[in-house]
Amino acid sequence: METRTVRAGVLEVAYAEAGPADGWPVVLVHGFPYDALCYAPAAEMLARAGARVVMPWMRGHGATRFLSGATPRSGQQGAFGADLLALLDALGIGKAILGGFDWGGRAACVVAALWPERVAALVSVAGYNILDPSRAAEPLAPEVEHRLWYVWYLHSERGRAGLAAHREAFCRLLWRLWSPRWDFSDADFARTAAAFANPDFVDVVVHSYRHRHGLAGGDPAYADIEARLAALPPVTVPAMVVESGSDGLIPPAHFTDLSARFTGGLKRRMLVQAGHNPPQEDPRAFADAVLAARDMALARSALSGGEG
Repeated sequence: METRTVRAGVLEVAYAEAGPADGWPVVLVHGFPYDALCYAPAAEMLARAGARVVMPWMRGHGATRFLSGATPRSGQQGAFGADLLALLDALGIGKAILGGFDWGGRAACVVAALWPERVAALVSVAGYNILDPSRAAEPLAPEVEHRLWYVWYLHSERGRAGLAAHREAFCRLLWRLWSPRWDFSDADFARTAAAFANPDFVDVVVHSYRHRHGLAGGDPAYADIEARLAALPPVTVPAMVVESGSDGLIPPAHFTDLSARFTGGLKRRMLVQAGHNPPQEDPRAFADAVLAARDMALARSALSGGEG
């Protein structure tokens, strides 16, 4: 598995790649607080099935860097989608299977909804991940609200300072809380924690959780994308939704009727033992979900090996 960089949009994107260069393209995007290598075991399985798997480090993570110091360190969903689209362009990938969870699932959903011609199929953990700004102020059930303590913490300057001072301890706590059945090792966490040393990590993370609740302005460069997302556009490409039965952040009851959001064909898989990070917790099952999405794409003649 090779690690490379490419200029894409406002970023120099670091990414890992597995599989043949002419394989059927898959782009897998990590969430917070994780990194691209969470997909490594699943990517090796997909590579053996002929896939070209690209795994980028998101803005604020790993060796990915902003090209200009003047670019806002935004963590809004429009920025995540624009970054992913720019990466497809930079790598010359005309159409790919996109997959992700948490922030990465949001990026993949944004591109699938707004630029479906670039997406053969979608693998989305936790369903339709595009945020609805009109409902940001609506309180959820207390059972859900208490799980979001980190969001309210990061809304404060104390929270920003806490993340800056204790970023590894903060993120390790989230791993434990969100994946209660995952017995990850110190080495597992250390490999990912290296990505949090990125100089823009704190700014991007804090902005992400403040912007979605209207506490921070967005980057004007993404105003048009944000306006389109506010309409909650449906995903019209084939979609595989992966549901985690042991997610300490998103309870299983979250998974409701998704038919109005996914209109291009929908299949769902429940991973009973998996928590918030199913690609790393159950790589075989996640790889199988991607393979099933490939079959959905092939059934619609939306994917061909080596598409560039």
